[in-house]
Parts: sequence; structure tokens; C-alpha cells
Amino acid sequence: MPIIETEGLTYTYQGGIKPSIRDVSIKVEEGEFVILTGPSGCGKTTLCRCFNGLIPHFYTGTLKGTISVAGLNVIEHKIHELARHVGFVFQNPENQLFALSVEKDVAFALENLGMPREDIQGKVEWALKNVGAYALRERAPHELSGGQQQRVAIASVLAMQPAVMVLDEPTSFLDPLGAKKIFEVIAELNKKLDITVILVEHRLDLAAKYVDHVIIMDEGKVILDGEPRDVFNSDQARLVGVGIPKATRLFQILKEDGFNLKKIPVSSDNAAELLRGVLSHD
Repeated sequence: MPIIETEGLTYTYQGGIKPSIRDVSIKVEEGEFVILTGPSGCGKTTLCRCFNGLIPHFYTGTLKGTISVAGLNVIEHKIHELARHVGFVFQNPENQLFALSVEKDVAFALENLGMPREDIQGKVEWALKNVGAYALRERAPHELSGGQQQRVAIASVLAMQPAVMVLDEPTSFLDPLGAKKIFEVIAELNKKLDITVILVEHRLDLAAKYVDHVIIMDEGKVILDGEPRDVFNSDQARLVGVGIPKATRLFQILKEDGFNLKKIPVSSDNAAELLRGVLSHD
């Protein structure tokens, strides 16, 4: 059974004149790394709010269709129940960090669950080590760089050991190098811990190499859903205004110019490998 499944999911915010998402039917398998992308205002964040129950339990409006996450019917289960299975990392880490030290921030959710102190300490250390932020544990969050804050925000979610981690544009406040490091952390968690990752992202050049499933939305609907190479190579992805990876676009142009290219890359590393193969045959 898919870890996330929606069928005909439609949602209109209270006071809205039209649905923010319309007839969304998707399946996400356990352990997948998914990129959810599309033009601004296409409904990405609204869909993500459905995954952890913020919709319909926090934001008021009209929800139609069905959605299940980790075997739970989101409509029937409250946010605190879903939080044990779905972790949400927000766009701006400063909105997620509020304690006097990194260690206390990561421990906050566990303390609210009433876990024994020894268990909390072990989970906090484990989470911070997994995101490469253990050395920061005694620092105040406001003293950290944007990239460090985002690592701590991810650790605070990871400490709950969720089955699904949703990240809503986690690199939008970071420079390219900082973004690359965060993507590496997320990819490592996905592979090593088998956590299902839903990443809302526009920086496809940096993120595409890690993913195995891409969903593109436009005007509240899912218009493309499949493997990265197939989705990025489609004319529809380019026409809708999604910034498809430059390596993919380069090979499309080369193919149009008559080069015999059997595969289309989704990253610069992949492109270099394919180009070496083409040149060696020539």
C-alpha cells in the first residue's frame, strides 16, 4: 500500500472563490524521494498541508475526496496523531526554532509526547548527528547561519522518527552552496533511514540528481507525475514554466541538432557521464 495516497482531492480555503487544489490523485511509495514542483500559486503548499492534517484540522475550508498517510485517514485523525508519522520542515527555519539552545529545540516535540528523559537525550543526539549538527547542540538558534538553522529544523523533525518528511522549499533562504549541502543531508536521510521525502522545490538543477519521482502541478492540478527523466523531458514541463534542469535542456537541444543521444540526463553529473560515452564512440 502506498504511504501517501489521494483520490480526487479538492480543497477550497474559507472565503476562496475557487479551489486551491483540484481533483488531485497521486500515490507515493514508501521510501521514495519525491520532488513536488510547479509555478508559484499552483497549490503545492496547500497539498503538503493535507499530508500532515493542517488541512482540514487547522485551516478552515471545504475538502472533498480522500487522503491517507501512513495508513491513516487524514480526515479522521487529528494533527497530533499524524505528527507521529509526518514531519514538516517549513520554508523559513526561524519560524520553527524558538528555544534557547539547539538541543532544547530538537527535544521540544519529544518532551510534549512525555518520553522519558533518557530516551529524549538519545533521540536528540541521534538526530543532530544524522544532520551533521551535533557540534551546535549548545548554541542558541539565533546565532546560527541559515544553513545551520535549516539543519537544526530538520533534526527537530527527524527526532520524531517520522515515516514521511515534507520540506516546503527548505533552501529558499540559502545560497547555492548552502542549498546543495541541505539537499545532500536530505538525500542521505532518505537513503540511510528509508524516510519518504516530499520536497517542494524550484532549484531543480541541484535537487534532481537525488530524486526518483517528480510531481508537477499547475493551477491546482497535477499535470505530470512519474520518473524524473520522463517528466523533465516532456514538452509540457517546459511549456508550463518549470525550470527543468539545465542538463536536460542541453541534451534536448543537442538531440534536436542531430546528436545520437539515447538517454536524457537530469543532472550535470549524469550529463558528463553520457557525453563521455558519446565522445568515446565517436
